Amino acid sequence: MNGSGPWRPRVHSAAVLRHDPTRRVDVLLLPERVIVLHGTGRAVLERCDGRRTVAEIAETFTAEAGAGRAQREIASFLERLRTEGCLR
Repeated sequence: MNGSGPWRPRVHSAAVLRHDPTRRVDVLLLPERVIVLHGTGRAVLERCDGRRTVAEIAETFTAEAGAGRAQREIASFLERLRTEGCLR
């Protein structure tokens, strides 16, 4: 959070979402780093456009996991990536 409302995550401008055909996984490429994405990781990051809040992003995944669980897991995932400098 930044004091002006809920966090609206955005993938860092230096980051690129790609599919690695050799490993057959989705990855987030950053300068000098590669983060392998599992499960719905790519789908979550594709929604990190700076317009949606974490709650709005999680809302799109609640049918499968349940509202509370989806919110907690997605919030934790995004916070870890923000700590590593992947999200703003």
